[in-house]
Amino acid sequence: MTMTSQTPRELPHAEWGRVRQSRRTADRAMKIITTGFTFIAIFVLFWILGMLVVKGIGGLSAATFTAVTPGPGSEGGGLANAIVGSFVLTFLGIAIATPIGVLAGTWLAEYGRGKQLANLIRFINDILLSAPSILIGLFVYVILVEPFRGYSGWAGGVALGIIAIPVIVRTTEDMLNLVPAPLREAGAALGAPPSVVTTAVTWRAAKAGMVTGILLALARIAGETAPLLFTALNNNFWFSPTLVGGVSNLPVTIYQFASAPYENWQQLAWAGSLIITMSILLLSVAARRIVRGSK
Repeated sequence: MTMTSQTPRELPHAEWGRVRQSRRTADRAMKIITTGFTFIAIFVLFWILGMLVVKGIGGLSAATFTAVTPGPGSEGGGLANAIVGSFVLTFLGIAIATPIGVLAGTWLAEYGRGKQLANLIRFINDILLSAPSILIGLFVYVILVEPFRGYSGWAGGVALGIIAIPVIVRTTEDMLNLVPAPLREAGAALGAPPSVVTTAVTWRAAKAGMVTGILLALARIAGETAPLLFTALNNNFWFSPTLVGGVSNLPVTIYQFASAPYENWQQLAWAGSLIITMSILLLSVAARRIVRGSK
């Protein structure tokens, strides 16, 4: 019985060559396109960073870190109150988000496998990951600012914490899922209860990735402006130790100064942008070094 179909090796040379040539052409075209867009993205990135460094360095001085923000049309001044206010708000937000995010991610990875409730929580967490930050600011405004009839740093910290929670939840769950099951089984074989296995075995094995997730969440909220406009607002003076009333912060200060017609304010806005960018860069480098050290 003769075979009527031909394998690729039995195809005529000309026909097979045409197929291979089209594939080579498509492959080369795709490489050229992807390489071109990669260089465009790198060029735009370095263009933005270069402009930020050139314009930001001109506004950096000792007064930038020691003097308070100047009034409209005045000369001099700095960003000391805004820098300290941003540090306080960011610390408050990450302090709220870390225990909630770590514990929620631990439950999803260790106790919620296969449960419908866990799937629902993951779905809601994914929505919060992509939710516009201005909506979170409006939500906190309704529940904390409007009822208490005033802006406060506490409301700003809560808004930043809500933004950071989904990042920590997702990172914590992913890192714990990477821990090999035999480690958990070894802890259980020694008679340790599940809580001890989780805290003494899985957390310890995944601590580098979990810390990285916290640092990434910290970098995520460090430059948020929209939620602070509705919660902490801003001022040109040192804020109250009780955090009641407007709390000065870098993101809102940059937004206000950059849109103002005063040259001094615009120069300080560039300096503040450079400070935030370098801070986020240092956090990203620290996160990568932690992961590399763990490996």
